[in-house]
Amino acid sequence: MIAEILSTGDEIRTGTLVDTNSAYIAQELEGMGVRVLRHLTVGDDLTELAAVLQEIGSRADIAVVTGGLGPTSDDLSAEAAASAAGVPLVLDPEALRWIEGFFDRIGRPMGDNNRKQALLPESAVRIDNPIGSAPGFHLLIGKCRCFFLPGVPLEMKRMLRESVLPTIDTLLGSGARPIRIVTTLSSFGYGESMTAEKLTGFDAAFPDIRLGYRAKFPEVQIKLYLEGTDRLKLEARSLEAAGWVKERLGGRVFSDRGESMPEVIGRLLVERGATLAVAESCTGGLISHWITNVAGSSRYFLSAAVTYANEAKSRLLGVSPEILLRHGAVSEPVIREMAEGVRRMSGANFGLATSGIAGPDGGTPEKPVGLVWIGVSTQENGTSARSFQFRYANREANKQMFAMTALEMLRRTLCQNS
Repeated sequence: MIAEILSTGDEIRTGTLVDTNSAYIAQELEGMGVRVLRHLTVGDDLTELAAVLQEIGSRADIAVVTGGLGPTSDDLSAEAAASAAGVPLVLDPEALRWIEGFFDRIGRPMGDNNRKQALLPESAVRIDNPIGSAPGFHLLIGKCRCFFLPGVPLEMKRMLRESVLPTIDTLLGSGARPIRIVTTLSSFGYGESMTAEKLTGFDAAFPDIRLGYRAKFPEVQIKLYLEGTDRLKLEARSLEAAGWVKERLGGRVFSDRGESMPEVIGRLLVERGATLAVAESCTGGLISHWITNVAGSSRYFLSAAVTYANEAKSRLLGVSPEILLRHGAVSEPVIREMAEGVRRMSGANFGLATSGIAGPDGGTPEKPVGLVWIGVSTQENGTSARSFQFRYANREANKQMFAMTALEMLRRTLCQNS
């Protein structure tokens, strides 16, 4: 069964308001075996809206339309639906009683324009709105069963769950329904184009799986879409394909569970019963911010120090002033002392440190913008340090790459120490 989702309103069309309804509806429909083919947006234009509804009616089985059910002149969904279906608008007495009761319950007078909300297409089936004034409805336009819901997310979600999805479930019937599995592989180290190049040959090896990419800077997500009727076979096939991807990306896949890098770090630390402390210079607390965005991070994250100035590196982390003077803050000797110092002073099992030049200025020929040193100190295996050179002109992009690279270096250390 094919579905389309239509959001209406000039505020959506112009980007003044971000449409979150469509994503929610799509997830619910896909979860019950309905394939969402298109997401559409149309402004407050009666002719255009009616034309789009007729187009949807010619190609989809189900449509969910949000917005345009209010009392004002730019609320046009009911009128457009009637026009597209070739039927008149009629007053629904039960809908009018509900609207009058709604205003009685909230202790406000009902305006004359609210009567408009009780005008529904003649062939429509009303969908009651338990928490708002605007009833929804559904009707057949062409070959498509179209469901019209308010644009207010709270009202839309309630009506979708309680009325629309059960109706669609009935339309689907009792036969075998397709099962859809989406596996998300999160990777870091290659850009989107290089990732795609490395995965050349996937379509030939797995013609039954659709491969997709999502660049979510600084990581790249690889999506595996499978559809069938046997869940066990689909899951086995997904594992096989995920293994193929991991092998070709050479260890750059850090999660096959849809986790973020900070979530992976937290899971690895918990599995090992280990703790972490961080010393940040160029990243300015970004690593600590990411780590503490994960619920439960207090179990493994002990402390952090943003030691931007050299004096702070010496006073808080014990970095030698002589080494700072001789080598500069962005250097291997300094990053080693930062990582060791934060681990030692916090009592953590692992110490992670960053020092670099985020730009756009401050670089030299010997130490250009985009250079970062990263150190990882461990109780058992000592301290490792590496430099990386990035070439982003944007300061924020460099900081994100520095932070993500530091977490990736820590991840690899944790995996080696398992």
